[in-house]
Amino acid sequence: MAKPAHPFLGSEHPPAAKEEARFHVIPVPMELSVSYGAGAARGPAAILEASDQLEAHERGEFPCEGGIYTAPPVRPAPSKAKDPEAWLHAIEKAVGEALDCGARPVMLGGEHTVTLGALLAYKVRGEKIGIVHFDAHADLRDSYEGSPLSHACVLRRCHELGFPVAQFATRAYCAEEAAYRAANPKTLFACDGEDLALKGPPTPILPKGFPKRVYVTFDVDGLDPAIMPATGTPVPGGLLWYSALFMLKEIASDREIVGCDVVELAPIKGLPHADFTAAKLTQKLMGLMA
Repeated sequence: MAKPAHPFLGSEHPPAAKEEARFHVIPVPMELSVSYGAGAARGPAAILEASDQLEAHERGEFPCEGGIYTAPPVRPAPSKAKDPEAWLHAIEKAVGEALDCGARPVMLGGEHTVTLGALLAYKVRGEKIGIVHFDAHADLRDSYEGSPLSHACVLRRCHELGFPVAQFATRAYCAEEAAYRAANPKTLFACDGEDLALKGPPTPILPKGFPKRVYVTFDVDGLDPAIMPATGTPVPGGLLWYSALFMLKEIASDREIVGCDVVELAPIKGLPHADFTAAKLTQKLMGLMA
């Protein structure tokens, strides 16, 4: 039996039963294909531990009201620990359980490949949703370092499932990814980091016709390294805190956020502010779903 995880915001909210909770927090310490810097497998535990320092009350609101169930860390059988398809199957099962309970899944990665597992659960259930993607990287390669299930390919795999994608803060991508964007103008939208910095967010933020129900995937390297140094591939020119929150709130004002993930935190010893920032971002997303 999997060891229970440290409960998200357990210092403020007693853990809820999975059948009754509004949110299922799902830690997934997957790290098979990260590039440059390692440590993403330790991200979920660091977010859960840092969540004890959050306040339940904020500006007259209780963002996590409704109950939080924190699932045991999701892993495949030990014999399949290096098999990305086994990880995806385990993730799909955990996210599907949350959806079948009527809860909002809140996944904590781990490498960005975990998002594909979540979207498979929505696909199986016939959900018509869009993906809102915050990231320094487009993650639209067909294959990277010999694997089509690399973190650098995850949004391409999700898009191929039939989900429209809107990307924000991207600022490091290759010619292949630019070509894939250009070949899919009706279902793949992008507002790169430089455009956000020089022109501000588009109005409206999401294009006309984008699904009313959305899943938000937030790679923490979408934030600027000045506030989020603890990630494997930090890229200058990212979003600052209130800019990111403004965009998320604008999206939530016009769309229903049905699930989310926060991924690619690679904790650095002695820099707890990064862990806390990721935990706070998770709480903010939960509040926007409430």
